[in-house]
Amino acid sequence: MGKLHERIDDRLRSFIEAQPLFFTATAPLSGDGHVNLSPKGRAGTLVVIDEERLAYLDFGGSGAETIAHVRENGRITLMWCAFSGPPNIVRIHGDGEAVFRDDPRWAELIGLFADADGPGARAIILVRARRIADVCGYAVPLMEYQGERTLHAEFLGRKTDEEFAAYCEKKDFIETSVDGLPALPLPLPPRTV
Repeated sequence: MGKLHERIDDRLRSFIEAQPLFFTATAPLSGDGHVNLSPKGRAGTLVVIDEERLAYLDFGGSGAETIAHVRENGRITLMWCAFSGPPNIVRIHGDGEAVFRDDPRWAELIGLFADADGPGARAIILVRARRIADVCGYAVPLMEYQGERTLHAEFLGRKTDEEFAAYCEKKDFIETSVDGLPALPLPLPPRTV
């Protein structure tokens, strides 16, 4: 049976920070719009800021549906599953916000990710929890974590900031989402930190 939590306590924080993978889910307000579900990884790119806020780095390399959806309506759900150890699933339903490189908060927020390999960061998704719940996870399979894939960081790490901005501008569904919503503002501001 599931349990609701008023805050991200130390036990939940430890569980969240120990997982090498999490998922994000967002959707537009339009009933015929596309629901977006994305896996997220890369060590150090998610931080629990306090008992009700989290943030993660949004990287280039794919579309910008999450950015478009949180810009339109703010709804976002994050989910972590235990693939090893005791079974558990944690979901945080929250209000999301995309913080872009030219936002005055960028420097402070990007500093929270000092342990991350951050090439290709184009936004920070800031989430304020509205509902925090965990459930048993008995049906989640046991799997062995083998390590980080480095291809994404290596690919983006070879690009200068100018090359990365050009890369973002030529990709489909970056400035505008699949459903035609405003997504990543272009041209991409330079990374100052």
